[in-house]
Amino acid sequence: MLTRRDAQVETGLRWNGRGVKCRARFPLATTLLAVAMLLAGAGETRAATYKWTDEKGVVHYTDKLPPEAVDRATVELNKQGVPVKKTDQALTPEQRRALEQEAERQRGAERAREEIARRDRALVSSYTSEAEIDLARNRSLQTINNVILSAQAFSEQLNKRKVEVEARKAESQGKPVVAVLDRELESIDLELARQADVIAQKQRETTAITAKYDADKQRWRELVAAKATTKAAATANTGGTAVAPAKASTKTTATVNPDGTAVVPVAGAAKK
Repeated sequence: MLTRRDAQVETGLRWNGRGVKCRARFPLATTLLAVAMLLAGAGETRAATYKWTDEKGVVHYTDKLPPEAVDRATVELNKQGVPVKKTDQALTPEQRRALEQEAERQRGAERAREEIARRDRALVSSYTSEAEIDLARNRSLQTINNVILSAQAFSEQLNKRKVEVEARKAESQGKPVVAVLDRELESIDLELARQADVIAQKQRETTAITAKYDADKQRWRELVAAKATTKAAATANTGGTAVAPAKASTKTTATVNPDGTAVVPVAGAAKK
C-alpha cells in the first residue's frame, strides 16, 4: 500500500492541507539536473594532456597514453598546461641491477662506519694512556717471541743431531746402518723445514701486531685530541672555566687531651 509520500513521488501530485490532490513542483527532476551538470563539470576538470617522448626523441602530447608510452617517462598537464604529475621511465634490468649494487655499496659503507665507531669507543674505554697501549703490545709480542725462541732452540738441536748423524753415516759406508741413518736425516730435514715455517709465521704475526698497536696508538691520540677540543669549545661557549675536582685528603691527625687521653683522629683535618 502506497503512502502519501510514495504517491507524491510516483504521480507528481501532493496533498494540500484540506486533503485535495495538487500538482507538485518536481524537486526530483531539479536534483537530477544539478547532479548531471556537476558530473559534466567533473569530467571537464579531469580532462588532462600527457607529454611523453618516444625512442627517437620526438615529444608527443596526447589525451591518452598509447601502449608504447606506458613504460616511458610522462608528464601529466592540466587544462592550463601546468604539470600536475610526473612519472619516471621504467627501469631496465641493467638499471635495476646498478641501483641494487649501489644500495648494497651504501649499506656496506654504513656497516664500515659503524664498525669504526665501535672500535673507537672500545679503544678509548680500554686505554687511559699511550703507556698502556705499549704495555698491551709488549705482552702480545712476548707470547709470540717465546714461540720463536722455542722453535729456534729446537732447530739448533736438530742441526747438531744432523751433524752427528752425517758423521756416523760417513763412518759406516757399506754397512746396513746407513739406511737407518738416511731415514733419520730425512726426518730431521722435514722437522727443520716445519720449524722454519713456524718461525716465519710468527715473524709475520709480530709485524702485524706491531702495526696494529701503532695504528691503535695513533688513533687513540686523535680521539683524545678531538675530545679535548670538543670540551674546550663547550667550555668557551658557556663562558665558564673547567675546574678539576679537588681530591679528598686521606691524611689523619692525632692530638692528646690535657689529661693525657688520645683524641680520635679526624680524617682530612687541616694543619695549623
